[in-house]
Amino acid sequence: MANDNRKVLAGIDGSAISAAVTDYAAWMAGRVGAPLKLLHNLEHREPVMVSDLSGNIGLGSREHLLVELSEMEAKRSKILLEQGKLLLDNARSRAQSMGIEEPLLCQRHGSLTETLVELEDEIRVLALGIRGEDHANQPGRLGNQLETVLRSLHRPILVVNRDFEQPQRIMLAYDGSKAACRALELLTSSPLFKGMTCHLVYVGDDADKSKEILQRGAQSLEVSELQVIQANLHGIPDQELLAYQQQHGIQLQVMGSFGHSRLREMLLGSFTLKMLGQARVPLLLLR
Repeated sequence: MANDNRKVLAGIDGSAISAAVTDYAAWMAGRVGAPLKLLHNLEHREPVMVSDLSGNIGLGSREHLLVELSEMEAKRSKILLEQGKLLLDNARSRAQSMGIEEPLLCQRHGSLTETLVELEDEIRVLALGIRGEDHANQPGRLGNQLETVLRSLHRPILVVNRDFEQPQRIMLAYDGSKAACRALELLTSSPLFKGMTCHLVYVGDDADKSKEILQRGAQSLEVSELQVIQANLHGIPDQELLAYQQQHGIQLQVMGSFGHSRLREMLLGSFTLKMLGQARVPLLLLR
């Protein structure tokens, strides 16, 4: 998130979490001095298919039915388009109330992942809800496209799972991996985290290795304006990190995502998805 012309992009829909997505995106844009862009994406739907009923109701009747279905789909698309404009207008007002003078509005059609890949070059950081409006009332479930988006983009992505709370205490799950080092670099270079307390946490039972990794991370953070607290945890990584979050009132977690091969993830499960499914604070993910 170095100073450039790229934007903080917030993906919104009709779900309740979209209000928090807007809030977090506006907060980030204000902190780093970047433009804010609000995106509403309309997914393409497969056209309604009508069985070949010509032998039962006659060709003319079937053609009439197809025309009616086509008109209904056109009306539905128009309603969804207008609904999206209202959502964007409401999100703009919400962002303006947080000090963003003129958020940019964008409405696109098609796959969300494809849309974001097309926009990737202009994205500084992306904010998305943990799940969309289709699964808004299913706690613990991730949005259908979230994993695909996370694997497809190479930009920081904030996954929002709760109402907005301005972070003062953040946690970096640090293991010395390439993705974790990218997260560490972000903490040292971005004004987003200025003045915060950073809990630098490693989970592992090898005392010497833990000490070395934590010291290396803490040394990298010396150039930042962060108060750093080191912690070495022992046990199952996702469980220990989640418990630490609650114990220390962590308000935002920063971590590398999908650091292992797909084969290992298939065998052992994805640590990133485990954290997304169980965390009670937003996660800022970097690949």
